[in-house]
Amino acid sequence: MHLLQILLPGATDWPLDIDLQRKAVVALIAWVIALALVPRHRRSLTVWPLALLVLSPVPFLVGQLFPESPEAPVLARDGCRFFLLASLLQSALLIVAVGVWERLAWPWPRIFLDVLRWVLFATAFVAVLYESGVNAGNLFTGSALVTASLGFALKDTLGNVFSGLAIHAEHPFDVGDWIQYDQNQAHIGKVVEINWRATKVITLDEAYVIIPNGQLAQASIRNFTKPDPWSRRSLYVVTPYGVPPQRVQAIILEAIKGGFGVLEHPAPSVVTNAFMERGVEHWVRLFTTQFDKRDRVDGMARDRIWYALARNGIEIPVATHAVRLTELPAPPVEPPEAAVGRRIDCLEQVGLLEPLGPDLLRRLAVENVDRVYAAGEQVIRQGANGDSLFVIMRGSVEVTAREGDNPVVKLAVLGPGDYFGEMSLMTGAARVATVTAVEETLLLEVGKESFRAILSAHPGLVEELGESLRLRLAERTQAIAGVERAAPEIQDIFRKIRDFFVV
Repeated sequence: MHLLQILLPGATDWPLDIDLQRKAVVALIAWVIALALVPRHRRSLTVWPLALLVLSPVPFLVGQLFPESPEAPVLARDGCRFFLLASLLQSALLIVAVGVWERLAWPWPRIFLDVLRWVLFATAFVAVLYESGVNAGNLFTGSALVTASLGFALKDTLGNVFSGLAIHAEHPFDVGDWIQYDQNQAHIGKVVEINWRATKVITLDEAYVIIPNGQLAQASIRNFTKPDPWSRRSLYVVTPYGVPPQRVQAIILEAIKGGFGVLEHPAPSVVTNAFMERGVEHWVRLFTTQFDKRDRVDGMARDRIWYALARNGIEIPVATHAVRLTELPAPPVEPPEAAVGRRIDCLEQVGLLEPLGPDLLRRLAVENVDRVYAAGEQVIRQGANGDSLFVIMRGSVEVTAREGDNPVVKLAVLGPGDYFGEMSLMTGAARVATVTAVEETLLLEVGKESFRAILSAHPGLVEELGESLRLRLAERTQAIAGVERAAPEIQDIFRKIRDFFVV
């Protein structure tokens, strides 16, 4: 009975195809030969041709879904031919490349097998198209736009494939080699696989890193396993200046001889590397083939060196620094009485405070403090609340104000001996101007509390202070508006002072 009729009873009306059965038998025989020739550890490669062989009846199953279609039998046979031919070519590849070549020479890299496998898939596809009477060339030349789009989309993938082929052609490393794939010391790992797209490494931290072949082809690769299987390790030991360097070197060489992972050939060596603050630095060079255990190799070598030096009475010096102490003279501290005297001299220049006698000025000097302001820093701001007077002791300030929507007016630049903020001190009114330090400025701030005590004891001072305030306020109003304005009534000033201080 026809093989197809056995597998697919519903296809009994389709014409018999003896050629298709022969191809199925040939593909099966090829797979059996590949299975027999391929080494046991590589038999996983035979899964591909077997899977294609098993899938060959699938097109007939799909054709049964369209029993009325006259083209269903043709498409089913073409699909079956593709699977059988692809299986045959895959088995032939394994017989030649793995079953025969690897027994006579070296194993083929996995990437070459992968690339050839896909090339054979394409070959089987084109062969089936030609056998069916389709010009396969039209599929590749029919649309330049589709071809360009596919080329752009597969740019990175194709770059990785060709880079992987270049890596296999140049052999900068093989599976099992330890490499460093960029400038980062932590990016050192053992190559475990090189496929058509990427190279896979495992670092000492057991991190599984996948590096695209395109990126790897452009990197500076350090191979610690080639051209020789050993690599050099460097240790640095510091000993005191009082111990001869050659004696230290002999002790170190004897100590690391026969240590874990330390090779006798090439032989280790020690040289004097530098003269440092701590002592003489020795550069210990040793070779090991156990690069994957290099931390243990280095650590055990250091242990042996420490014990050997200790047995010979040589102590590894700690970091030392020569420190020279110089006692600087303490900055002069202004005596309290001198500070009070300086403030009294400043307050005597304030015309507003002329009615106060020497005793009251001294009281203000004792009870108030100095303030320092940086250049550009605002001391007071127009419209803000305040209850203190400032006297300039050093430096200078700029006084500006604005009334309504008029532009800001620069009223004055004040220097040592000048004062501002008297209206807020006397009446508690909001600040009538903005004062900004032009340079670093030292101010004496006279607060409300000290003035309250003075006015409570001397209520007659209210009239004298009120007249000075009225004239000063009139001058400010005229400067801002640019026109003559009536000065505030003196009785109004007196009332505000008495209300603020409750005199």
